[in-house]
Amino acid sequence: MRRLDPDRFDLLTFDCYGTLVDWEAGITRAVRQAAAAHRTPPGPLHGDSWDDAHILSAFAETEHFVQTERYRSYREVLALTLAKMGPRLGFHPTPAQCDEFAASVADWPPFPDTIDALHRLGARYRLGIVSNVDDDLFAATGKRLGTDFDWVVTAQQVGSYKPATAHFEKMAGRSGIPRARTLHIAQSLFHDIAPASALGYSTVHVDRPSRGAGSGATPPAEARPDVTVPDMASVAALLVEA
Repeated sequence: MRRLDPDRFDLLTFDCYGTLVDWEAGITRAVRQAAAAHRTPPGPLHGDSWDDAHILSAFAETEHFVQTERYRSYREVLALTLAKMGPRLGFHPTPAQCDEFAASVADWPPFPDTIDALHRLGARYRLGIVSNVDDDLFAATGKRLGTDFDWVVTAQQVGSYKPATAHFEKMAGRSGIPRARTLHIAQSLFHDIAPASALGYSTVHVDRPSRGAGSGATPPAEARPDVTVPDMASVAALLVEA
């Protein structure tokens, strides 16, 4: 594991879903729950079409397509994503099920190492969130994270989705902390590491094992983080215990 000088930074910014929160677990569970209701009788789903890799690949492609059409709230993005990916997986979700899928974000679990790592990092640094989400959905997630973030920037606040750069620009303006003193930490090369690196931020790629193939629930991308680690516990070790 490469090293960064912990004293170079005042602010750590994080992507949330995929980095701090196990969104792949949340996505696959919620999709299977919606699909199971269309079976006669309802029951568990099996077979290649229902393995994690297939669900996450369908999600990654569909969510990105929906986000690039025009700005919608993330609730709308998720509802429309399920409506479009359902037939690809062999079922036609109802509008109510699409809304339930969007609301499931509040139930997506933090990774087991997230909360302790955030507490350790928060004792030394200012902490920020830059997330492709709505304010109310992150508010529900924030209760699960048990951390008082200094600044939170959402897609709802900037009217766009990463990899567009408005999240990072808004965070820099709010915090007043220069890019050279900010470290961005994220799982997605596509949504986070590539745009943050292009803007001149130092970056840490949290390369968690995916339930899917390739890049899992995110589109693939080429990017060069400063450091790659397997989890948030390693981020804390890198910056607090160095």
